[in-house]
Amino acid sequence: MVNEEDLWVLEERFWTDGAESARAMTAKNAVFVFPYPVGILQGTDLWRDSIVAQRWRSVVLTERYFKQEKDIAILAYHVSAERDDEPIYEGLCTSTYLKDDEQWQRLTHQQTPVT
Repeated sequence: MVNEEDLWVLEERFWTDGAESARAMTAKNAVFVFPYPVGILQGTDLWRDSIVAQRWRSVVLTERYFKQEKDIAILAYHVSAERDDEPIYEGLCTSTYLKDDEQWQRLTHQQTPVT
């Protein structure tokens, strides 16, 4: 079993650390679903989109849900994220992690804006 808090720390780091850190904790063929106009991205396309590569100054993850089955863990949550000179982004998110060679890698991520 994974320590649940460790995955929440990884999830927050994905939002706030640089693109290299996010890439290091993401599976090679990961699939991310972002709000329009970005859409569905997979593999190396994840790192080509400027929206994905931008980091957030601060994030707050609430309404947290965690579920683990063997080597797969799912996180679902509400995010409030802030960047310089932009309105606070509110969204509902899910991320799936896969444990591979004793390391947790993000396999999927999905965001739905809260309006």
